[in-house]
Amino acid sequence: MSGPTGDKLIRVDMSNLSVAIDDFPEEWKLLGGRALSAKILLGECDPTCDPLGPDNVLVMAPGVCSGTAAPTSGRLSIGGKSPLTGGIKEANVGGNPGQDLMKLGYRAVLLKGKPADPEKRYAIDITADGASVVEANDTKGMWNYALIDHLAKSYSDTASFISIGPAGEMQLTGASVACTDQEKARHPARHAARGGLGAVMGSKGVKYVCVDAGKARSRQPANRKEFMALGKKFTKDYLDGPQMFKTGTSSVVPVANMLSTFPYKNRTEGSSPDAETLDGARIVESFETYGGGMHNCLTGCIVQCSNVVHDKDGNYRTSALEFETLTMLGANCAISSWEDVADLDRLCDEVGLDTIEAGAAIAIYMDSGGMEFGDAEGAKRLLREIAEGTELGNAIGNGAVSTGKYAKHHRVPAVRGQAIPAWDPRPLKATGITYATSPQGADHTAGLVVNPGLGEEELARASQESQLVNAATDSSGFCQFIQPTLEDVRMFYGHLYGEEVTREQVADMGWECLTDEWEFNRRAGLSDDPDQMPDCMKQDAVGPANAVFDVKSEIVAQAYTRFETRDELFAQKAAG
Repeated sequence: MSGPTGDKLIRVDMSNLSVAIDDFPEEWKLLGGRALSAKILLGECDPTCDPLGPDNVLVMAPGVCSGTAAPTSGRLSIGGKSPLTGGIKEANVGGNPGQDLMKLGYRAVLLKGKPADPEKRYAIDITADGASVVEANDTKGMWNYALIDHLAKSYSDTASFISIGPAGEMQLTGASVACTDQEKARHPARHAARGGLGAVMGSKGVKYVCVDAGKARSRQPANRKEFMALGKKFTKDYLDGPQMFKTGTSSVVPVANMLSTFPYKNRTEGSSPDAETLDGARIVESFETYGGGMHNCLTGCIVQCSNVVHDKDGNYRTSALEFETLTMLGANCAISSWEDVADLDRLCDEVGLDTIEAGAAIAIYMDSGGMEFGDAEGAKRLLREIAEGTELGNAIGNGAVSTGKYAKHHRVPAVRGQAIPAWDPRPLKATGITYATSPQGADHTAGLVVNPGLGEEELARASQESQLVNAATDSSGFCQFIQPTLEDVRMFYGHLYGEEVTREQVADMGWECLTDEWEFNRRAGLSDDPDQMPDCMKQDAVGPANAVFDVKSEIVAQAYTRFETRDELFAQKAAG
């Protein structure tokens, strides 16, 4: 095999605190990130296991191009059986750990087992010399930012970290996994948020993973000249293009509000009267007086979509304040100020929670009469309460379905146990098909289609194509925001390994990822019934068109059968 060689898998058994390092299988060389995680989980994790028990496997897998000079390619997949959905889950995240793992030649870290003493906390230290399990009881209960400040005193400046907050330690099913960004302060602001994988990490007794690449070089491709030229052209084409995320995803607010996919008051309406004060333009305006600005969350990113948000005194508050967070913790809770949402975002990052799941849960509690819609200070108290382990805090920390049961409330917008994201399935019906058929549950990153004008005959194909391309992208290490085509992935892979990678290989890799995940869920006992949408999405109309999710089950089910891969998915954006 040409290109990068000597790749390894790190296997950690927390039952006996042992580490083994194995050679990476040659036949898996085109698998990274999500596809690699799915392959490992299907082969090594009992799909019927307790997600918080010793038999679950937590996988940390960088994409194939992570650690190389390919632009914006250093993302990391966190995978495992989800305690929220009961099925397979992959949550994709930025920050520097994915880059650093691949620079060291580690294609994945597998955490298995469970320590004998549940009160103890451990860390995994990873360097060029190998990996080890060390005790970390002094970090127990720490919030994420305080944890990284604490670790900075004893670890090298070149180290990056993967961590959980109190929610993960308490094994709450809305818990996220944090990764540090590339800033000198190493903010733990990038989160593999969806599916409760922070709870899985907590169940293993692991508080953090430190990855110290030291002075390790970037991974060197076999066809270096061609690889670098491809990356240079890809970067130029992107920077010469529209750069739709130049001011971050928060800039999407006005369009989403117009399309009735900016949900208000627990999704009882599709647009918010506070769209103006939640618009990302207000965040950009604050840079002049508050400070802050746009930055890239990981080394080598050309998108720079992450907004660094300061308070009125110029102090760092959070990064990045995304569209999904402004929607779910803002509009969906009838909270009108982006500044309040910034505080809520920081609290979620600190405690270690998915902002989508938390926003959905708080809105359900508000809708039930537990507190007033728009009560920003009450919402902040609720998030702090999660770390205190109260009954209400546990309900919110366990997510939307848990909160619905706690509050005895009927309107719970969730699919397969996971809260529906901001992008609404009523006006965006192809996205609704994604929520109903994706092995990941209701997750817009699994296959978002922002096209409300599609005909019924186009819906399933649009969803499936988006799901396939996103699976391939999340396996490559590229960020979805640079919108790589399957052709881009094919050509980068080919020059990385110095061999022909065909269109069929890349498309089949994306489809095989989906089929591996569906098979895991089937073995776990989950139904592939296409009728997964909750009643509130079928009955509560939104927007001027009074849109509900009314796609026939037989149309939804078409997404499970592979369509022919169209040439459009291989548009030569980077190849030229």
